[in-house]
Amino acid sequence: MLIGGEWVAAADGGMFESQNPSTGKVWSRVPEATEEDVDRAVRAAHEAFTTGPWSKMTPSERGRHLRRLAELLADKSEDLGRIETIDTGKMLKETRWQAKYIAEFFQFYAGCADKISGETLPIDKPDMFAFTKREPLGVVAAVVPWNSQLFLVAVKIGPALAAGNTVVLKASEHASAAMLEFGKLIEEAGFPPGVVNIVTGHGDPCGRALTSHKLVARISFTGGPGAARHVLENSKNNFAEVSLELGGKSPFIVFDDANIGSAVNASIAGIFGATGQSCVAGSRLYLHEDIADEFLERMVAQARKIMIGDPLLDETQMGPLCTVGQRDHIEAEIAHAVSEGAEVLTGGKRPEDTDGLFFEPTILACPRQDLRIVDTELFGPVLCAQKFRTEEEVIELANDTEHGLAAGIFTRDSARSLRMADAVRAGIVWVNTYRVVSPIAEFGGIKGSGYGRESGFQAMYDYTRPKTVWMNTSDEPMANPFVMR
Repeated sequence: MLIGGEWVAAADGGMFESQNPSTGKVWSRVPEATEEDVDRAVRAAHEAFTTGPWSKMTPSERGRHLRRLAELLADKSEDLGRIETIDTGKMLKETRWQAKYIAEFFQFYAGCADKISGETLPIDKPDMFAFTKREPLGVVAAVVPWNSQLFLVAVKIGPALAAGNTVVLKASEHASAAMLEFGKLIEEAGFPPGVVNIVTGHGDPCGRALTSHKLVARISFTGGPGAARHVLENSKNNFAEVSLELGGKSPFIVFDDANIGSAVNASIAGIFGATGQSCVAGSRLYLHEDIADEFLERMVAQARKIMIGDPLLDETQMGPLCTVGQRDHIEAEIAHAVSEGAEVLTGGKRPEDTDGLFFEPTILACPRQDLRIVDTELFGPVLCAQKFRTEEEVIELANDTEHGLAAGIFTRDSARSLRMADAVRAGIVWVNTYRVVSPIAEFGGIKGSGYGRESGFQAMYDYTRPKTVWMNTSDEPMANPFVMR
C-alpha cells in the first residue's frame, strides 16, 4: 500500500487473494489494511495538508503536478487497462480507452486549479471591507468500487487535489491491483509524500476506520446503498462532508417516432456494455406499443450474436461478471421474476463450457411494473422490457423507482425530448444517445442514487469551503462592545 510516500505491507502482514473472473483462478495477493494502517495513512495525509510541501504550493504548481499525472496516464493506459481487465473482467478495449480518457479529466482539473476565486462583498457597513476566499477542506476519504475504478478515482481526486486537499484512497477489495499501479504514477508525477495514499482492504475494518477517522474532512463514496448507510453512520464521528453515488435502475424510453436501429444499438450499449456492470446501465426498457415488437425482435437477434469470452481479446464483446455473489444474485432474481410472470426472451443462464463468471445477455418481458426485478439493481447484463401507450404513462413508470441516476430518451420530436428531460427525475438525461461522459459535465443522481455531483467545474466548489474576511477601514476606536454591529 502507498502510505506517506512509502510502499508498505499491512501492519500485521495480512493479505487477501484476488481472482481473475475470466478463469476463476487467483492471480494476485493484496495487503489487508488494519485500523493502524488506515490511521497512518490519514495522519500522513493530514501532515501533507498542514505542514508538507503541498500545503505551500500555489494553485498553478498543483496544476502542473496534475498535468504531469495526466501525461503519464495517457502513456500507460494500455498497461493499466490490461491489469484492470484481468482483475475485474471488464473488456480491455474499454479499460484501456477509459484509462487513456481519464487523462483528460486530470488535464481539466489541472486547468481548474488556479480558477477558483472568492468575491468582494458590497457590504452594508460604511467602514468595513469584506471579501470571501475559498479554502481546501483537508483530508478527503475517497472510496471507490471495482467497476470503472480509474474513472471514479479521476472524478474524486482530480478536483480534490486541484483544490489543495490531500487524499486517502480505499480501493475495492474485489479489484485492487489497478489502483496500486496507479499509485506508482502518483509517485512518478512528483506529488509530495502523503498527498495521495492508497489502502486496500475490506469494509471492516478498513472502510469503517477510514470514514470515521476524526481527521477526515470529506468522504466521497461510490458503491451500494447498504455500504452507504454504514458510511453515513460512520461520519457522525467526524462530521465529515459526504457525497454518495449509489448506482441506479435507469429507464430507457423509446417512442414510436424514434430511429429504431439507433435506439437498439444504444440500448445494447447501455445494458450489455461492460456486461451491465455500470451504475448508469439502462436496465429498464420502456417501448411504445406501436414499435415494441419490432424493437424487441431486433434487439433479441443482436443479443444472441454477442461474442462472450476472454475480455483481453479484441473480438470479444462481453466479458464475465466480477464476483460470484453477483452471478448468484442475478440468477435468483431472474428465477423470482419468472415466478411473478416475466418471460425470458433470450439468455437467463450461464453459457455452457465456461470456467469463468460468464452470464448470457438477458432480456425479460415484464408484464407489470410491480415485479421486484423492475426496480432491483442487478449490476449485470439483464434488461427488463415493458410497453407503454402515452407520454404521461411512461413518465409515471420511469419515475416509479427508488433510484434516480440516469435516463435515456429516444424520439425525433425535439419538443417532446425537452418535456421528457424535464419530467424524468434523474441526475443525468441522455437524448438519442447513452452512456456518454466528459470531464466538463457533472455526474450524479437523486433519491436512492445518492447526492452530490462529480466532474465539471462545480466539483471544485465541493472540495473547498468559503471563508469570509472582515476588515475595519476606520481609524476610530471600537464603539460599545456590548452592541452587535
